[in-house]
Amino acid sequence: MKSLSQAFKDHLAGELTTLATCWRVTRTDGVVMGFTDHDADLVVNGVTYKASSGYSAASLASQSDLSVDNTEVDAILNEIDEADLAAGLYDDAEVHLLLVNWQDPSQGTLALRRGWLGQVTLKAGMFTAELRGLTQALQQTIGENYSATCRADLGDARCKVDLSQYTVTGAVTGVAGDQRTFTDSSRAEANGYFHYGLLTWTGGANNGYAMEVKAFSAGQFQLSQAMPHPIQVGDTYTVYAGCDKRIGTCINKFSNVVNFRGEPYVPGVDSVTKFGNPFG
Repeated sequence: MKSLSQAFKDHLAGELTTLATCWRVTRTDGVVMGFTDHDADLVVNGVTYKASSGYSAASLASQSDLSVDNTEVDAILNEIDEADLAAGLYDDAEVHLLLVNWQDPSQGTLALRRGWLGQVTLKAGMFTAELRGLTQALQQTIGENYSATCRADLGDARCKVDLSQYTVTGAVTGVAGDQRTFTDSSRAEANGYFHYGLLTWTGGANNGYAMEVKAFSAGQFQLSQAMPHPIQVGDTYTVYAGCDKRIGTCINKFSNVVNFRGEPYVPGVDSVTKFGNPFG
């Protein structure tokens, strides 16, 4: 049940209202940002909701059958940095949509929707963010299916590999100009050693950003996606070895087969559907 102050109830029941909607974004790193469709900034419960980044939300509707109640928000990239969006800083950010009396924000707020940011699309200086409601969690698969490859992530609680033993630091000695390919001539690891590993920038314009390594060969890294800022010679980074989740890699590269979370020897669909050779 939604709790409202008596003053706000009286305002909503009146013939003339002065209402504005606000949305508060709380990123996973703790950064809080507020936005409003009002024509001036609003301060509500100590949070400043900016009017400079106009937005519009799709209609809100909730179902009684627990179906997913997702919606979308369109906004202009004024207060939100496009590079931060591309780098994933807003992934899984918590969002609260609120209704407020802009003439008297002290009356309190009416909660319209709470959820988390899902898919974000960028186009022509604007972004469209999917707001996933609480019932989204009910659509997630509970439990695991068997698989030939490992279901754990390298270094997590199930894998138990000590990433510090496979993490190195370095600096860029050459760049390709595409913001995703660079060379570190000091690297002596075997080709493919960092495939699927995670590279985190510790210096330069991309400091703090991380990206998965797509390919590594002869000291050259190719990242899965372009970084938001140009990579420069001298930029520093840390990177740990990659894992393709195959049992052979677990045995030969990490000596960790006791924690392998896959079933590589369970027959697949090809084994079930194949038939014998009647002429054999």
